[in-house]
Amino acid sequence: MTTSPITDDAVDPATAIAAEERLVARNYRPLPVVIARGEGSWVEDTRGRRYLDLLSGYSALNFGHRHPALVAAAHRQLDTLTLTSRAFHNDRLAPFAAGLAELTGLEVTLPMNTGAEAVESAIKIARKWAYEVKGVARDRARIVVAANNFHGRTTTVVGFSSDPVAREGFGPYAPGFTVVPFNDLPALEAAIDADTAAVLIEPIQGEAGVVIPDDGYLRGVRAATARAGVLFIADEIQSGLGRTGRTLALDHEAVRPDLLLLGKALGGGLVPVSAVVGTREVMGVLRPGEHGSTFGGNPLSAAIGSAVVELLATGEFQARAERLGKVLAAGLDRLTGHGVLRHRSRGLWAGIDIDPEIGTGRELSERLMERGLLVKDTHGSTIRVAPPLTIEEDELTGALDTLAEVLAAQR
Repeated sequence: MTTSPITDDAVDPATAIAAEERLVARNYRPLPVVIARGEGSWVEDTRGRRYLDLLSGYSALNFGHRHPALVAAAHRQLDTLTLTSRAFHNDRLAPFAAGLAELTGLEVTLPMNTGAEAVESAIKIARKWAYEVKGVARDRARIVVAANNFHGRTTTVVGFSSDPVAREGFGPYAPGFTVVPFNDLPALEAAIDADTAAVLIEPIQGEAGVVIPDDGYLRGVRAATARAGVLFIADEIQSGLGRTGRTLALDHEAVRPDLLLLGKALGGGLVPVSAVVGTREVMGVLRPGEHGSTFGGNPLSAAIGSAVVELLATGEFQARAERLGKVLAAGLDRLTGHGVLRHRSRGLWAGIDIDPEIGTGRELSERLMERGLLVKDTHGSTIRVAPPLTIEEDELTGALDTLAEVLAAQR
């Protein structure tokens, strides 16, 4: 990306931030940078300063900013048709669903918009399946979830969150959920009973700090749900679509769920696109009028989603994430004991626990921002790194060098 010259009419960042804080609900606390342009792995602020984006919009930008193939797909579709609602068919939805079926090994797609909508949709499908197929008594269906989960911000979801910041003050909460520790297979098995409709988990917990379960845990969840005759719902909204070096994080253990939740990167960083993808038997419990979305499956989203699927079908981005993930992990290994207490990584995704004596995750994020790197903190002194899968190796190693310098300067 060519750096733009600073001009007299450039937006002053402080003015822009003050205006946003006055006019926009303060449900976020962004880093004090005002981004105006983006291309590939780089963004540029209103004054022309460049930053390496190591967050990728929480994996919504797996293919970087304005990937040419995705932008081209959007332009083509903008010239023909953007929205019909599901009151009518459109010519882009079936190809999108066919591509997802081929990519995921599942059969039927329910298109939605946001990740939270996909989660809510899966909860409805699982309950309907429990009543109509499993024979659970009406209004008694339960879903087993994991502690420290992050499945969105809707009132249903925050009701089974164990994060007090996300949960407190938003009750009363919907019943029907049992929370067990993540990565504790015996606890999960003990929680499944005759009223259980499904187990809903993230294969890797992103918001919790990129928490990776033990090898075999996901296979164990699949086996336990199959034995008990309940559904396995995998939330791969952050972990899926190449992030971990495989198409899905579940692919590391060769597991297929009954319902798969996708989002974020599915929209290519251009539009919000999410989907529930599942088996024909389970998805078949939905009938006309029981669920819907005006924008879900719109032609623009479907065209972009199809282009995302085409990028992943080559395997190039999964391979890049696996190869560069080893570079990332090796670099973090070298920093362990030198400001980094520990790290957890898979593919191009890492949670990094910083020595609290150096500072909070927010403080370190601000220091890295001053050096031209954008990351995001979570939970105290932990930062998350999730660079675009398009990042070059020298850009990644340069970022690791900068992290090392910032850590050394605080010791």
